[in-house]
This record gives sequence, structure tokens and C-alpha cells, in this order.
Amino acid sequence: MSPRRLAPGQVARIHVHDIASGADAVVHESREVLFEAPNWAGEADGGVLLLNGDGVLWSLMPEPGSTAQRIAHENLPPINNDHVLDPRGGAIFLSADDGHIHRAPIAGGRAERVTSEPGVHHFLHGVSPDGERLAFVRMRDFSEPGRLAIVASEPGGRGDGAGGGTTIVDTGPGHLDGPEWSPDGAWISFNSERWARRPGHAQLARIPDPLARANAAGDEAHPVGPDDVERLLATDTVDWFPHLAPDGRHAVYLEFPPGTTGHPADLEVTLVVVDTADWSTPLARIPLPGGQGTINVPSWAPDSGRFAYVSYPCA
Repeated sequence: MSPRRLAPGQVARIHVHDIASGADAVVHESREVLFEAPNWAGEADGGVLLLNGDGVLWSLMPEPGSTAQRIAHENLPPINNDHVLDPRGGAIFLSADDGHIHRAPIAGGRAERVTSEPGVHHFLHGVSPDGERLAFVRMRDFSEPGRLAIVASEPGGRGDGAGGGTTIVDTGPGHLDGPEWSPDGAWISFNSERWARRPGHAQLARIPDPLARANAAGDEAHPVGPDDVERLLATDTVDWFPHLAPDGRHAVYLEFPPGTTGHPADLEVTLVVVDTADWSTPLARIPLPGGQGTINVPSWAPDSGRFAYVSYPCA
């Protein structure tokens, strides 16, 4: 799979949005590299933004006028826009074009493959707060809907709460994407087509983390399943990638126009900021040209007051 490229006359603008003031700053603009999906590393890892572009990882200071720096990795296939920071610090988990998830040092160096199941696409979106488990979208091919899967972040680790292996969490019918843990580890949020009245009508939802519920209720707890899915919002738009701030008080998600199928690039879309106590009342709406690559992964600052995203205007 070839990395995405900018169209003639198109630019990739990397923004930092302050939710208190509403200030929106462009910290970098590129006419050469199509940057995607910023993560925001904590101060222990330099407080930088980490983005993919041209199949590799880049770092960028979240300040206007910053220059992107390529990070050199060994033993890492070309990466896509599904990558999430290891909360234990110093490393990042990345989905690559070999279909697997890899772990690599943020500073550069040798990467290692985490997943081993052959013939399966592993599209990473979430890391548990303790760093021990990864939530990804599991697909054998693109003709089947994505499924929520959990695997250990280390070989032989506690991926399913019982030691090793991949666990498929049944969230009901329809394609699923964007699974990530809440900051307290109790929930996994995602977008799903299980309520779709037309193809592609994704909506936001959450389901209890199976391991967290088992630990709270004991070994006899009823397995997590479709009846445990909670719909966060009911809209006519197509809603993707709910990202909760580290303090859990706010979230941002990507709103596509009604009738959109999937999460394509180069549409007029809107980032919606909400209070997690009331998903139905937007605190801010940020229209932009974008979609695919804009905010595929968590990009909140550690202080929970800012987040980063990418727009793709034709200048």
C-alpha cells in the first residue's frame, strides 16, 4: 500500500486547538509531505507531536513555525495512520503495511513486531492505561466488517485477561472502528454501524472493558457482549473516532456529512468538541477540509486543554 500523497496545490496544515479560548494555531504547513494523525507525547518524551507521512514517523514541536523531523527506525515496514503512544513512556505502537502492530522507540531505533496472527489486518487505535493491552480493528479483508479485538502489548502478556492470545469482543453487527480506552480503563469507545439505516452511517458508542469488569465483578461476571453496548449519540451525520481527553472531561470526534461511507479524505468535515457528561451539546464545532488523516488517533495534550489535528486545503 503506497503512502498517501498531496494533490497538486494541496497542503497539509497541522493545527493545535485550545478548547478554553477557542484559539486555533497552525504550527506547520507542508506542500511536500502529506502528514496524518498526530499523537501528543508527554513532557517526558519531549512534549512533541508525532505524525506519519510518506510511510515513516515524524516529530514536530506544537508551536507555530516548527519544522518536522523524520525519526529513523530500523526493522519497521511502512506505517499508516494508526499509531498510539505507550503510556509507560519512551515508545509508540504503530500499525504497518505488513498488517501487523509494531512497537518502536519514540527517539528512533529498532522496532519490534507485537502481533503474530497471519493473514489478518491489525488496525491499532487504543492502548490500555497500564500499557499492557492493545485495542485494534481486526479484518481478514476489506469485504468484511471490522471487529473489536484486544491483544497483549508484549508477547505472552495478558491480552485477554487470561494470559496471551487475541480476544474478539462482540459489539453486534456492522463495521466498527476507532476503539480506545477511557482514561480510567473502564470503557472502550468506538464508532459503529450497528444502528445504520443506510450503508456507512457510523455512530459513537462504548462498551465496558472486559478485563476491568471481570476484575470488578469476579470470575463469574457475565461476558461483555452486544447488550452492553451504549450509544453515546444519535445523529444524522456520520460520526467517527471519539477521543477522550486524558482527564476524561472532554472529547472530540470527527463528523462527516450524511450519506458518507467510511472515512474518506478530502471532504468538508467538522471536528466536534463535547463535554463527556453531555455528548449531545457541542461546545465547539471546527469545520475544515479533511477526513482521512485529520484525527484518526488520540491527539490530546497531556494537560487536556488542547488537541492537534490536520487539515488539507487546496491553497
